[in-house]
Amino acid sequence: MESPRGIEIFVDADACPVKEEIYKVARRHGLQVHVVSNAFMMVPREPMITQVVVDAGPDIADDWIAERAQAGDVVVTSDIPLADRCLKAGASVISPIGKPFTADSIGSALAQRSIMEHLRSSGEITGGPRPFAAADRSRFLQALHEAVERSKRLKR
Repeated sequence: MESPRGIEIFVDADACPVKEEIYKVARRHGLQVHVVSNAFMMVPREPMITQVVVDAGPDIADDWIAERAQAGDVVVTSDIPLADRCLKAGASVISPIGKPFTADSIGSALAQRSIMEHLRSSGEITGGPRPFAAADRSRFLQALHEAVERSKRLKR
């Protein structure tokens, strides 16, 4: 179902390394951005960029985003369960490294997350994600631009 409002971008911001890129794309397209975090952070003082500080606690920022994201919106997160919830609401979801989450890929991402969680809980040292690189930033900009263009076509 089409939303009567315009496209909005929701940012799971606590550990997001591409906020400046999001602002750049949002300005270019005239989109509202919601920067959601558990603590205050500096965001540009612009009418189209709002900072939302939620209470600290597990999944509170995720819940805020998932309750508001709609079809045609874009969500930026590396949180796989949040990505799943937002996809089910019809939003496009992109990780900060430019990897889009899709209905076809989310099941395997959730399964892999579960396996890694099990390994960590059993004492395995699994390492963390690889360091964020310039290529990730470029890939993210391209993926965000493509998601916004797709959303614009859906809203027509």
